[in-house]
Amino acid sequence: MTPDVTVTVIVHNDAARLPRAVASLRRQTHPGIEIIISDDHSTDDTPAVARRLAAGDRRIRCLRLPENSGGCSAPRNRALEIARAPYLMFLDSDDELPENAVELLLSAHREREIDFAMGAVRRIRVDNGHRSTWMPHLVAERRTVNGIESEPRLLFEHLSTSKMYARSFLDRHDLRFPEGIHYEDQLFTAQAYCLAKSFTVIPEPVYHWYIEPHAAADSASISNQRHRLGNVRDRIHVQRLIDGFLRESGHESLREDKDYKFLKHDFRMYAGDLPYRDDAWLASFADIVTPYLGTLAPGAYARLPRPERVVLQLVRDRRLPEAREAARGLGHAVAPRQVTPSPEGDATYWGDRIPGTVRARCELDVTDLELDARPFHSALFRHEITELTPGPGASIDLGIRTYDPGLRLPVGPQRAALLLTPGRRRVTVPFRLTPVRPGVYEGRVHLDLTAASLPPHGFEGIRHPVLRITQQDLAHTGMLLAPIAFPSLSYRVGRHRLTVEPEPHNPGRLQVRWEPTGVTARVVRPVVRRMARPRIRRAARLVASVLR
Repeated sequence: MTPDVTVTVIVHNDAARLPRAVASLRRQTHPGIEIIISDDHSTDDTPAVARRLAAGDRRIRCLRLPENSGGCSAPRNRALEIARAPYLMFLDSDDELPENAVELLLSAHREREIDFAMGAVRRIRVDNGHRSTWMPHLVAERRTVNGIESEPRLLFEHLSTSKMYARSFLDRHDLRFPEGIHYEDQLFTAQAYCLAKSFTVIPEPVYHWYIEPHAAADSASISNQRHRLGNVRDRIHVQRLIDGFLRESGHESLREDKDYKFLKHDFRMYAGDLPYRDDAWLASFADIVTPYLGTLAPGAYARLPRPERVVLQLVRDRRLPEAREAARGLGHAVAPRQVTPSPEGDATYWGDRIPGTVRARCELDVTDLELDARPFHSALFRHEITELTPGPGASIDLGIRTYDPGLRLPVGPQRAALLLTPGRRRVTVPFRLTPVRPGVYEGRVHLDLTAASLPPHGFEGIRHPVLRITQQDLAHTGMLLAPIAFPSLSYRVGRHRLTVEPEPHNPGRLQVRWEPTGVTARVVRPVVRRMARPRIRRAARLVASVLR
């Protein structure tokens, strides 16, 4: 019997996780599926695992490429050649499909004639189990879109795995995954959006995407290998291919939306990493991206928040140390260290000089940040740790510098406090910020980590100290940036191990980690976690209401 849907599982040297992926397909509420395991010439036990899986379910077929292709495209394309169903889906071996994914997407196809259906992607962090929805605003409501021009924001959802395609649509346009390049999903999906007459969006999750944020660099997914300059080149290459397709297919009207997507999503991911890159890497990065940035639509830049435009322009102007500095504040309301007013007084520019070109003056004009006029609680300051020294016992001494480019603070010393809140118990350490020059203050604070009052059952988690400035009856609380790299400090405090370390990603705050040890870790906290389950809490509330 001909299956309704073919789901291709691509795999390479992933014998451990392949059974989980296939099991998620065998659990599908719609049983009429064909499963093709497409092995990109694995050298581990993957072929044997695939054969055992196929032996246990006649719906499973195995395909093995004669040599490794180095990407996702070839194993998907080879599976397309032998797929028997009129509808097609794709699954990576380290991910899963929710049990009703096939049923939901197939129902969308059967409701009306569409070229593909797409649903929500649930991101699951492997380290802590946290779940979130990828691009939730794009899949919040069910609808059928008649041409991507009517909703170009969907270009942000560039995953091929969140969709079920009509085989007739792919064959009619000879649409296949581009081989020999990375980021093939972006080109394939852009082409699918443009070529489709109509497609349906459903809000239900149809894909479980497992994220390993701390995976080793060599084993991380392609999108998480941003430290590789080849990764940057691949992204730019794919963008140029998409631009060419838009031009040749008559979809040039989408160019600004596509450019905005690149700046807001693709470049933004690299921008957040800039503080962690050395000078040589930054120079090579600028060499790769700057020529392409010059081809993008001016309207795409205008749609970005000002801090992102600043980073982009500093990279284009090769003011790379300053780009690294500006990138630390992205998305976190952090002020520049210094600004420069125009001679006429009608503009304020990022940095210590007036930009030399018309374009740079437009992009680096931070007047709209209202540094001198925002309400005090939302004013923009920049707090940096300039010195970090181990103190006696479990304590650290911090040197702190505060930048106030909008000159919001009055002349003279400022009352400040360092706040640290493990669990619900706050540690407050008052100190004084002393002016060293206009707009710059410095202070020292001694943080005794034994002063933190922890709950009886202990505390497990990470906290980032923040800095609060009090002015009359007003208070402002802002993040505290740490040196990008410093040796981690470890302490044993009571029944906990404490680690003081730099945050390993943007923006790079001071980070304090509590880990319970001994009986607290082995006995007390497991019991508390069981008691905190929703069903037990509801039962406790019911008993309490009866006893009143």
